[in-house]
Amino acid sequence: MTKYKFPENFWWGSAASGPQTEGRIQGDHKGENIWDYWYEQEPEKFFNQVGPEKTSQFYTKYREDVQLMKKTGHNTFRTSIQWSRLLPNGTGEVNQTAVAFYRAYFKELLDNGIEPFVNLYHFDMPLTLQKNGGWLDRKTVDAYVDYATTCFDLFGDLVKKWFTHNEPIVPVEGGYLYQFHYPNHVNMKEAIQVGYHENLASAKAIKAYHQLAQDGEIGIILNLTPSYPRDETNEEDVKAATIADAFFNRSFLDPAVKGEFPQDLIKIVKELDLLPEIKEGDLETIKENTVDLLGINYYQPRRIKAKETPVDTKNGPMPDDYFDNYDLPNKKMNPYRGWEIYEKGIYDILTNTRENYGNIKCYISENGMGVEGEKRFINENGVIEDDYRIEFVTDHLKYVHQAIEEGTNCVGYHMWTCMDNWSWTNAYKNRYGFIAVDLAQDGKRTIKKSGHWFSEVAKNNGF
Repeated sequence: MTKYKFPENFWWGSAASGPQTEGRIQGDHKGENIWDYWYEQEPEKFFNQVGPEKTSQFYTKYREDVQLMKKTGHNTFRTSIQWSRLLPNGTGEVNQTAVAFYRAYFKELLDNGIEPFVNLYHFDMPLTLQKNGGWLDRKTVDAYVDYATTCFDLFGDLVKKWFTHNEPIVPVEGGYLYQFHYPNHVNMKEAIQVGYHENLASAKAIKAYHQLAQDGEIGIILNLTPSYPRDETNEEDVKAATIADAFFNRSFLDPAVKGEFPQDLIKIVKELDLLPEIKEGDLETIKENTVDLLGINYYQPRRIKAKETPVDTKNGPMPDDYFDNYDLPNKKMNPYRGWEIYEKGIYDILTNTRENYGNIKCYISENGMGVEGEKRFINENGVIEDDYRIEFVTDHLKYVHQAIEEGTNCVGYHMWTCMDNWSWTNAYKNRYGFIAVDLAQDGKRTIKKSGHWFSEVAKNNGF
C-alpha cells in the first residue's frame, strides 16, 4: 500500500561529483586542480590525510557502480565533469582519454536505464586558472564558457540535463570569507567579485547551450538554506534573517531564476562601496539567460537573530556584521556533522519556489545524512543497517510530497550520495552513501539497508 505516491516519471536517484569519486590513475592525463594542489601543500588539513587521488575509484569501477545504481532503483544520476580532467590546463587542448572515459560512462548509464545529469563545475578550479586568480579573474569566465561549450559539443548527444554550477555560494564562502576552501582568503570585496563572476559565467553558459539547440535543459544547483528568525514577531530578527537570506540564498537564486540581483543585497554592497566590476552588457546577459531547471540541495536550516555580538573589524566587512546565528534550544541534531535536522525546511524551500519564483521546474538535487563510524551497524550478513538514513529520507520525502500535492513543480529527488565518497577536507570521515565503500579492501562496495529500501521506493514510485 503506497501512501505517499509521487508523480509519474519522478526522478529517483542520487548525486555525486567527479572530483569526489573518480580518483586518479597513471596515464589518465588529468591536470591539477585546486584540491590536488592544496592536498600536496597541506595534507594535514585533510581528515586522516586522505587526498583526492584516493577517492572512490569510479574511474576504474564505473561499470560495476552503474550496476549497483540499477540495483538501488536509480532512474537518474547526477555527477560532474572535471574541468581539469577534460582540459588539463583549464583552456586549450582537450584530453582525449577523458573524452573516451566520459562518453563510455554516460553511455553505460543510458544503456542501464539511468539518465545522466551533468554538472559543469563542482569546486574544482584548474590550477593554471587559479594561479591567475580563479573566479576573481574575468578571463576565467571566458575560459569556463569555452569549457562548457566543449562539453555540450562532445557529450550533448548523450546528456540532456546540464547544470552550470553546484552550490556556487560555497567557493564564495569557503574560499573568500570563512576559510574552508582554497585559497582561504578572508576578503568581502573578493567574495563579491567571485560570486558575480560565477553568476555571469552561468548565464553565458546557458546562452551558449541554447544557441546550440540540443533539445535538452540547463539549470543550476543551489544549496538553499532557509533563514529562520529567532522570533517571527521581532522586526529586528526578521530583518536580520532577510539579510542572511540575501547573502546566502538569493545572491544566486534571484539571478538564476529572475535574471536580477536582490535589491537589498545591492543596497548593502553599494553602501560598503564593494560593487563588483561590471562590464557593459553583463546585466542584460544575466537577465536574458535564466535557468530551465533548478536543482535544490537541502541539508539544514539557518537560525538567525538580530546582531547582538560586537562587529569583528579585524578582516573588514563580513556578512556576519548584519546578523548573529541563533542556537535553537532542543533542536534535533545529526551529532556527527553538527547539523540541525529540520525536515520542514525542504517544504518551505519548495513552497518558496512556487510562490515567489514562478513555480519553476525543480528537483531535490541533494539531501542526506553523513554518519561517522557506520561499521558499528554491520549485521551478520555484512550489511550496514542504516535505519537512521531511511528515517531521514522518509521524513524529508513526506514534506516533498506535501509540497507537490500543493502544486509545487518538483519532479525528482536525489540523495547525496550513491556510494560513500571523498568529501573535501573531511575525506571519508562522515559516510553518506546508499552503498558502503571499504577503503581497506580496494574500495569494495556493499549496498546498505537504505539502498535496498530506496530500490523499493523507486519501484513503487512512493512508500
